[in-house]
Amino acid sequence: MTFLNIIVILSLLAIIAVVVIGVREYRARDMQHWWGAYLSPNTCSGRLSTRLTDDEPVHVFIAVCDHYEPEFGRPSKDVSIARVDRWVNDYPERFGEFRDFDGRPPQHTYFFPQDEYAPEYLDRLAEVCAAGFGDVEVHLHHDGDTPESLREKLEEFKETLHHKHGLLRRDPETGEIVYGFIHGNWALCNSRLDGRWCGVDQELTVLLETGCYADFTMPSAPSETQTSTMNSIYYAQDKYGRNKSHDTGIRATVGRTSPESHLLMIQGPLLFDWSSRKFGVIPRIENGDIHHGMSANWDRMQAWLKAGVHVAGRPNWKFVKLFTHGCNERNLETMLGPEMLAFHAELARQAELDRRFRYHYVTAWEMAQLVHQAEANEPEPILVSRSAPQPAT
Repeated sequence: MTFLNIIVILSLLAIIAVVVIGVREYRARDMQHWWGAYLSPNTCSGRLSTRLTDDEPVHVFIAVCDHYEPEFGRPSKDVSIARVDRWVNDYPERFGEFRDFDGRPPQHTYFFPQDEYAPEYLDRLAEVCAAGFGDVEVHLHHDGDTPESLREKLEEFKETLHHKHGLLRRDPETGEIVYGFIHGNWALCNSRLDGRWCGVDQELTVLLETGCYADFTMPSAPSETQTSTMNSIYYAQDKYGRNKSHDTGIRATVGRTSPESHLLMIQGPLLFDWSSRKFGVIPRIENGDIHHGMSANWDRMQAWLKAGVHVAGRPNWKFVKLFTHGCNERNLETMLGPEMLAFHAELARQAELDRRFRYHYVTAWEMAQLVHQAEANEPEPILVSRSAPQPAT
């Protein structure tokens, strides 16, 4: 066997190994649910129509949507309360000096789990929200529910948050208490193949009828619950006899009103990170998750902007919906430590270098209102909420 033959054989073996690894990673990441959309953006892809003029300002709306679980890992109540106290004490102290284009400090949206409710947590979070550093919305882990039992949980929880803690808001037209939503375990609309961690195929309808103004669950990759629609702001409606009805929908578009009986879906970024490769070959997934070992930084920010999440027809308004699990002990250090301080400082530096880059710290509720402003073709973004909703009654 010649040296050339050996090289050819080794090369073929290397190619086979890469293919085997690629197939294994494809299956492990459940990429069959979104690979096609990534390669060929569909009508709900944020990567369409993103060209800007050279002198056009770019408004970037940054919302950190926290799956905020004080009882993560099932610690003692004292430990859980200490986690919340650290957020309440450290967040204003550490980040209060930073200001965005509107002169506002960083905002944090605490999607609090109904299944972990205790007044000690919410009373404390209400304080930091009243001080102007964020908001509370609804998070839910559930399993084996029916539409009726789900409705009861959501109605009771939103009433508790509003009346006992002064959180959430009332719709100015209907007077109904409204809320943003993140589904625990990503299983929105009963989207797991085994039917676990939800149980309600008609979940979108229940959410709408109980006052949900928008869902912020996606992306969920590498989970099987990931939708084929990605990097998008769109509207989804329950489809009779089907689960995972939010897999596709109607894209939010300038000049188009919200379709009836559809829930607004605001997704975060989902794309491949070719700068970080498993085995030096397979790109890792960038899904906007801030956690230990994956802090927010300017390099990631550029990837989030590249995802191009926007309302069709308004590409210079970019929506960056990020997520974290902020009460995980290791994540606490990432979210409240020097890495996040450096990220905010870098945002300010980049805004000084490029006057077109106008970044806005927003809550989940404010982000949804900005979607509607874009749909209404407002010339400039207007932040309509600058403080906690209202005192408890």
